[in-house]
Amino acid sequence: MESTATIALDRSTQLKAFDETKTGVKGLVDAGISEIPAIFHAPPATIATSPKPPSSSHFTIPTIDLQGGSTDDSTSRRNLVEKIGDAAERWGFFQVINHGISLVVMERMREGVREFHEQDPEVRKVFYSRDPSNKMVPVYSSNFDLYSSPAANWRDTLGCFTAPDPPRPEDLPAACGEVMIEYSKEVMKVGKMLFGLLSEALGLNINHLKDMDCANSLLLLGHYYPPCPQPDLTLGLTKHSDNSFLTVLLQDHIGGLQVLHDQYWVDVPHVPGALVVNVGDLLQLITNGKFISVEHRVLANGAGPRISVACFFSSYLMENPRVYGPIKELLSEQNPPIYRETTITEYSNFYRSKGFDGTSGLLYLMI
Repeated sequence: MESTATIALDRSTQLKAFDETKTGVKGLVDAGISEIPAIFHAPPATIATSPKPPSSSHFTIPTIDLQGGSTDDSTSRRNLVEKIGDAAERWGFFQVINHGISLVVMERMREGVREFHEQDPEVRKVFYSRDPSNKMVPVYSSNFDLYSSPAANWRDTLGCFTAPDPPRPEDLPAACGEVMIEYSKEVMKVGKMLFGLLSEALGLNINHLKDMDCANSLLLLGHYYPPCPQPDLTLGLTKHSDNSFLTVLLQDHIGGLQVLHDQYWVDVPHVPGALVVNVGDLLQLITNGKFISVEHRVLANGAGPRISVACFFSSYLMENPRVYGPIKELLSEQNPPIYRETTITEYSNFYRSKGFDGTSGLLYLMI
């Protein structure tokens, strides 16, 4: 029987070998594997599905129409604020339609991510890096927590910061660089609208969250989930909550995204033309737990590839001295602070070091 040390060494060797290919999960699929490597075998408890949620509206992700979100019609605006606030408080997840981004731009963004990941591997390798601070230029990798997580996820990623300072055009991949910048500008507009609505839902001035710089920085990640020959043994993305104020996700029709709601894994269905929005840890922190950053995951799939584009409103590991804690206007004797103050950089370093271990990073900040 192999010793624990031998198994650990063998795993370390396999991880290094996979990493050094610089072709990610897509490289394994291109090689024609029929069985996934052991480094992708997830602990059975993490793959297990809870009982199927009851078929009721209580277990349906809210879809909110943003039409009129920027108008002066007080009744329409009030209704929209109420819906957004309720979704952020009860679900932490919702879909938005009529958000202002054209179907053409959304499709070009999805296809750009696909084209990048499906191009000649030698071209992809140019962008391969494990340097977490190197996000000012596009970085391609597979599993940011590859060496620390219990199991690798069945997905590859291209990412970079697109705001406040977009990359130089010459640093961007030819396959999707132009549309990354175009799409990011549109997401910034949607984000600013959402932060205004969420500010009002908290009973604050419409600009409160924007004035806290919640909408200043944007990290774009283009995920590629290749078809998996043994989807019952691994995950596309392990259970986690997001290290952001808000996340805006563009997904395709393949499916697999699930949200943990009332102890049930609830599917987030593909709604044509919609964007998926979720509250991140930083928004739960500053609202003192009123808006919830919920855990979610992506199942591996025999079909595919699944393409998604996640935009995170957060400065992440960029230098940012601003200190964040529960908003003073929301606190009282009845609602004392439950989290200590932190910087985004401090929290992001902790979040990255723990990886997707199935626990909330906010436990680290609890008072």
